[in-house]
Amino acid sequence: MRVVFVGAGDLSVETAKLLINRGHEVVIIEENKDKIDDLSDSLDCSFLHGDGSKPQILDEAGPEHADFLFCLTENDQYNIIAALVGRSLGYSEVIVHIHDEDYLNICNELGLERTISPSKTISRYLADTVAGIDILELSTLIKCEARCMMIQIDKTTEGSVADLDLPEGARVIAIYRNEHFMHVGSDSTLKTEDEALILTHSDQLAELKERFVPQESPDEDESASNDKEDNE
Repeated sequence: MRVVFVGAGDLSVETAKLLINRGHEVVIIEENKDKIDDLSDSLDCSFLHGDGSKPQILDEAGPEHADFLFCLTENDQYNIIAALVGRSLGYSEVIVHIHDEDYLNICNELGLERTISPSKTISRYLADTVAGIDILELSTLIKCEARCMMIQIDKTTEGSVADLDLPEGARVIAIYRNEHFMHVGSDSTLKTEDEALILTHSDQLAELKERFVPQESPDEDESASNDKEDNE
């Protein structure tokens, strides 16, 4: 795989080291030339000197060949802009590093669903540790082609689990209702506002996302544009 990083901070460098050791191709975009010079001897990867939020630089990194774009600088606004530009250039998977949780809703509204919030992730991990839950141990169980995804149940998907008619290789393994965990069986009932945890083969992820992750339709875009024009 080819992975592009915007920013050469500690998180980018440590992640890049792991990916390089696993045989992946890594490109790091960094504005600070001195930082590139310091890292070039220790990291076996490609570097681009420039502003990672600029279309020309992100395009030079090769979106058509990249599997992931990680926007991991210390500046949330910069990360969001880089992610939006990267998505417009054709990067298929864009991950955004967000420090200030106030920006998480903005990311959702912009369609930047894959965000990393360190304080939120670490605090949840510490709370789970107190409760005797080892998230790191769980992460070792979901491996190879296995993937998990959560879907929000609404009026169109409520009913029995069997009514979801999931593709072969996908199963609902748990339900979260009002923040409570529930075991699930083929006769279990899904209610609006439930969250259903699906275990699936990676090959089925695209189909599941298409079916269950809300997408803004072109008609909605056109309607919003027309409303804006009318107001003007």
